[in-house]
Amino acid sequence: MMDADYAPPDDPLDILHEDAELLAVNKPAGLLSVPGKGAHLADCLIARVQAVFPMALLIHRLDRDTSGVMVFAQTKSAQRHLGLQFEKRQTKKTYVARVAGEVADKEGLISLPLVVDWPNRPLQHVDFVTGKEAVTNWRRLRVEDGTTRMRLMPKTGRSHQLRVHMQALGHPILGDPFYSDDAARYPRMMLHAESLRLRHPQGGRGMQFKAKAPF
Repeated sequence: MMDADYAPPDDPLDILHEDAELLAVNKPAGLLSVPGKGAHLADCLIARVQAVFPMALLIHRLDRDTSGVMVFAQTKSAQRHLGLQFEKRQTKKTYVARVAGEVADKEGLISLPLVVDWPNRPLQHVDFVTGKEAVTNWRRLRVEDGTTRMRLMPKTGRSHQLRVHMQALGHPILGDPFYSDDAARYPRMMLHAESLRLRHPQGGRGMQFKAKAPF
């Protein structure tokens, strides 16, 4: 991450859902989910959320350059309940991405284990010896001017999973500052968390939160 270049957008908070147990928010691209190291990296989504909802608690994260649906708990018990759903892979997440090149197949599955690339952290890479299981289903939506719009459905939640998996497929996400060569050509990374399905921590009712991709 280029710490010195951190200039998060000042978009107003986009609340998708609010109740006594949880919040769903549409995170803008370019904003950290949680604070980084140093005062210049203090501005982040959870700080902005807590300025309005002081009881909000973190459950999961999105990369700085990824936009889309994030949920926060409003109580400790909701945080535990929702955290377990993520841990046990009981949530269903879908992303939209634009990737380089024209993807030939209509759909597929990528299963490539990932681990942090220590000399180049926070980058991740594929490692069949020490990597942790990482699985992504994908579907081609449409080809656009030599690029492809994809729907990505991760089954695991490894750091940078979708970004590394698309690079491994030979179709890196457009604008990705870490895994693509053409980041400077795009105003942002073309990856958006479009929907998140989970069970409400009080009563277990199924809920789905959606935010349309801004690209």
